[in-house]
Amino acid sequence: MSGAAPAEPTAPLTAGEPFDDRDGVIWLDGAFVPWRAARLHVLSHGLHYATSVFEGERVYDGVVFKLHEHSERLCASARELGFELPWSATELDRATRALVRAPHLREAYVRPLAWCGTETMSVSPRGARVHVAIAAWPWPHVFAPEAQLRGVRLATARWRRPPPDTAPVRAKGAATYATGALARQAAERAGYDDALLLDHRGLLAEATGANLFLVIDGALHTPVPDCFLDGITRRTVIAAARRLGIRVHERRIAPAELARADEVFLTGTAYEVQPVRAIDDRTFPVGGLGATLLGDYRETVAAATASADR
Repeated sequence: MSGAAPAEPTAPLTAGEPFDDRDGVIWLDGAFVPWRAARLHVLSHGLHYATSVFEGERVYDGVVFKLHEHSERLCASARELGFELPWSATELDRATRALVRAPHLREAYVRPLAWCGTETMSVSPRGARVHVAIAAWPWPHVFAPEAQLRGVRLATARWRRPPPDTAPVRAKGAATYATGALARQAAERAGYDDALLLDHRGLLAEATGANLFLVIDGALHTPVPDCFLDGITRRTVIAAARRLGIRVHERRIAPAELARADEVFLTGTAYEVQPVRAIDDRTFPVGGLGATLLGDYRETVAAATASADR
């Protein structure tokens, strides 16, 4: 693995700017390569059969929050899909830090990605080389910045999260994100910000890329992650709530229980703690416990950033 740090700066992202045509470098298979040269062939197995996994990571003040947890999850996701990464989580940590450090990215997003290559076009990826890339760019907000104050609107999707014996639900991979992409696209076409997905039983599951929390009678209620990803931010918020003396109930939740909710919010690396002001035609207050947990989350990030090995 190349230890040389990239020299080229990473330019800010503008609306509509394609991700394949910009300045900067990407870590690819152990070396830093020019951004525009980070390519894969059209007959890559991961493109045809979804043998690819990825992560989304946030950089705060030049430090990747919970980097090692993300690197370990990338390795675990690959194993869930039946292949091993040629780099360890610690080696991926080192490459990520170098990638972020050289252009002095302060507030940014990091996207590690691993996929099976061109050595086979069989449905099975056996014999295909595994590639790994890491890219980083200045942070573009998922929603407008004011959305964290006023909340977002969700539409219940017709698509559902599958049972765990029909899909690799524990992996953060392209295959499982297809459902979210379809649901989010439909929600946006209907004028909403995101979609709410039910699971295969018709119970509440999550948004397209974020975990779901309800506040009921001063306690947090969140679906059991048995058919969707147990997010790193989800676990961080649950730990914070318990530390603050807030009761947390991980359980199966029917959609009808939204009528009991005093607040609803989402959690995720990109979303942090994002209040929801409406689901379909039902509205919810914004603030309260969600705002408290957002404040605590930001304090946790600040403390981790201050103590990080740069």
